[in-house]
Amino acid sequence: MALVRQAKVPGTCLLTVRVLQARGLPSKDLVTPSDCYVTLWLPTASSDRLRTRTVRNSRNPIWNQSFRFQIHSQVKVGQVSAPALLTLCVHCHCHLRAPHSLPLCFSPSYSTPPSCTLFPFQNVLQLQVFDQDLLTSDDPVLSVLFDVGTLRVGEFRSESFTLNPQGEEKLEVEFRLQNLTDRAEQLFSNGILVARELSCLRVRLEEAGDQQGSKGKVHLVVPGSCEGPQEATVGAGSLHFHCPACWEPELSVRLQDASQEQLKVPLRALPSRQVVRLVFPMSQEPLMRVELKKEEGPKELAVRLGCEPCAEEQAFLSRRKQVVAKALKQALQLDGDLQEDEIPVVAVMATGGGVRAMTSLYGQLAGLRELGLLDCVSYITGASGSTWALANLYEDPEWSQKDLAGPIELLKTQVTKSKLGVLAPSQLQRYRQEMAERAHLGHPTCFTNLWALINEALLHDEPSDHKLSDQRKALSHGQNPLPIYCALNTKEKNMTTFEFGEWCEFSPYEVGFPKYGAFIPPELFGSEFYMGRLTKQLPESRICFLEGIWSNLYAASLQDSLYWSSEPSQFWDRWAQDQVSLDKEQVPLLKIEETPTTAGRIAEFFTDLLTRRPLAQATHNFMRGLHFHKDYFQHPHFTAWKATKLDGFPNQLTPAESHLCLLDVGYLINTSCMPLLRPTRDVDLILSLDYNLHGAFQQLQLLGRFCGEQRIPFPPISLSPEEQRQPQECHLFLHPDCPEAPAVLHFPLVNDSFREHSAPGVPRTAEEKEAGEVNLSSSSSPYHYSKVTYSQEDVDKLLRLTHYNICNNREQLLEALREAVLRRRQRRQLQPQ
Repeated sequence: MALVRQAKVPGTCLLTVRVLQARGLPSKDLVTPSDCYVTLWLPTASSDRLRTRTVRNSRNPIWNQSFRFQIHSQVKVGQVSAPALLTLCVHCHCHLRAPHSLPLCFSPSYSTPPSCTLFPFQNVLQLQVFDQDLLTSDDPVLSVLFDVGTLRVGEFRSESFTLNPQGEEKLEVEFRLQNLTDRAEQLFSNGILVARELSCLRVRLEEAGDQQGSKGKVHLVVPGSCEGPQEATVGAGSLHFHCPACWEPELSVRLQDASQEQLKVPLRALPSRQVVRLVFPMSQEPLMRVELKKEEGPKELAVRLGCEPCAEEQAFLSRRKQVVAKALKQALQLDGDLQEDEIPVVAVMATGGGVRAMTSLYGQLAGLRELGLLDCVSYITGASGSTWALANLYEDPEWSQKDLAGPIELLKTQVTKSKLGVLAPSQLQRYRQEMAERAHLGHPTCFTNLWALINEALLHDEPSDHKLSDQRKALSHGQNPLPIYCALNTKEKNMTTFEFGEWCEFSPYEVGFPKYGAFIPPELFGSEFYMGRLTKQLPESRICFLEGIWSNLYAASLQDSLYWSSEPSQFWDRWAQDQVSLDKEQVPLLKIEETPTTAGRIAEFFTDLLTRRPLAQATHNFMRGLHFHKDYFQHPHFTAWKATKLDGFPNQLTPAESHLCLLDVGYLINTSCMPLLRPTRDVDLILSLDYNLHGAFQQLQLLGRFCGEQRIPFPPISLSPEEQRQPQECHLFLHPDCPEAPAVLHFPLVNDSFREHSAPGVPRTAEEKEAGEVNLSSSSSPYHYSKVTYSQEDVDKLLRLTHYNICNNREQLLEALREAVLRRRQRRQLQPQ
């Protein structure tokens, strides 16, 4: 679905929440009754948590305070007409109101009994009761989640939330929803994410009169703004605050040396596009003047919201089809030219595997070019080590049209050279200097940047200024396949990649998340965004920093590391058994959480210990601040993975994060296939190049299981006991009952007939026997992923083996291409004329 720009859409409502009182609250203090207050948080209306006053020494506090929120009917507001029924979870004794017979069960550690049901939250208001403590952090007493979507316009409702049916603890709240007929707002949406109008406040601090002002710091805050709290000095220039126009928060100005003196200005009181000058009401001279100007924020989006391939990719495919059609006609010996809709989309999918993957991909691409089949390929995807090969090759805009002997010789030089110099003092100083320069520009500081520079030194003699956007030159007339690089976005703490993982794809045209339909040009990756608008542009990073992300081995948590220390498929099986699926037909209305017990806090501590990523990568999140459409969960391109529970909690998804946490896809499934399975790309044939030493089909089987659970069309990976025991060089997988599923021609890294043949059909002589012995064992192989230096003999063997395995299966490749053309012709015949 393409971006929908809606001009001044009505549907804004005013939600009034009146917090009345609480009864029978438990005391957290053994000496005195509780000192309680209530916080309110509705992220679609404000990123600031509002709170009542504190009522001291009372188990029955009365607040009687009202709070107002402006919400929009298109932004995550559900329409539920069924009556709400109070239910009790038999596992954790939490309550909820829902029109369903199955209750919602949820705990802070995300540990849910298998029999409980999870529902995707809509427009949810969170109310929390806290016991204020002057010496330690405030203790939570009661937490309530209320779905605003259960309210109808014009409705007035009183609720009494009970923590325990047998107890007396209650929180009494009143809700009222009114229609604001005079308010309209321009929205941008792709049906999943929503970008709202922005307001920009410009602030200048000046001295009032001829007196010399203080040079002390001034603190300025606009709650919910993109910039957050800022510090300034008088006369230092303008500050800017961006926030959604509908929120209308207030500016707070406070002196560092006199925190009790503040100036608060409601932004709704400021006229638009006019300068307003106020004098700071300080008790002592000199005075300070505050100059304010409220303006409209940027109108157009810098983030593309859409699920289809971008216009540049579609134009490239049109150019590439001409190259593919010519190559297929020659390779398949066709009598006539292929019609445009008869040309299949063929893709190469390369897994990760460090230097082994990089070296192997060179050999296989050389084999495809020798067979005249490289021009039949429209896409080529890589992950981890295979991305290193692609990044090198695409520095030459005509690489696939040339003999690869030159690039392969450069590869040999880098793979076999000594790596001791990468940690020399002079190199470390260079790393430090470049990292400091990036930090000065505004890039977050993280260990991944250091790894990127070290990795560049391992694979190159000198730093390269090449950037991802530069690779467009290699696509200008369709002369090469379109490269797509993969990474996995996850949470920095509290969740493993098995609980939460999102594929992020990088191409010369765009970087983005297909799950959300949100993309930006690679020139803007790493820059700062808010609500889909560019707020601070940073220079495009050298591609080595992206390679550091794609092969980011240092963001693993202890829980993720168990995947590597055990049998991956068995670990995946055990984990998947404990997961529950989200049902798109079921929607939650209300949930009350109990206060965490001591045992629960201990469990949270160990969960944090297992899931924290001490060396996590950090990049500015270009989706920051974007809201969710009310029907996002039902959108056909929003892929909710059954292993994660956060997909039903939009306030905890990636657009709510300030930074992305990207790492190697191998921490979930070692594949770069996911971009090729997007239905909008309509791939017919995938040449699967697998570089795993531990199981020839293991990662492909995991991918097949993942696709089955996600209902993504993919052929079943079924193998005979003989194929499992003795993998061949090439295996074809088809889905006869699902025409939307691509065919997969799988090339595992095996040493089969290469032992006996130096070239296809050429038996080895006795003197050549040694050259056919390639050690691919998972334990003692010289190609283990931890090896960064190969001997000349080992690199030659691996290049020859992978080149041979492609060339020795020429007939299988041609037959797969022939079937792909046939399937396209059949689809063409079935289409209405």
